[in-house]
Amino acid sequence: MASVQLAAIVACAILAGLGLFQAALIGGAPLGRMAWGGQHDVLPARLRIGSAVSVALYTLFAYTALARAQMAPPAVNETATAVFAWVLAGYFTLGAVMNGISRSKPERLVMTPVALVLAVLYLVLSLG
Repeated sequence: MASVQLAAIVACAILAGLGLFQAALIGGAPLGRMAWGGQHDVLPARLRIGSAVSVALYTLFAYTALARAQMAPPAVNETATAVFAWVLAGYFTLGAVMNGISRSKPERLVMTPVALVLAVLYLVLSLG
């Protein structure tokens, strides 16, 4: 159980960092080369909206990690939480692949390993 709790804490820390990164993008920080395909230094309005949605989703993802580690009550029930953790393991695996094939070198170098680590953490949470 300790490894599941550690996985949840690390996942939440990474997701918090990603949330801060997305908030910086929303605010106009010139970090767009590491997100959304890396086509813009400063994100246009439509991608800033996508970043805002990402922040909300990261909150849900973090809550799922905590619930799966029994550090928070499940939002729906334990079965739904377990299924969603598996979905997130797949989602982050796909994210690692998509970031890995990005045309943006900064996105490949930074976001690919982040997504891969999250995939492994959610796999640990799913198996726990």
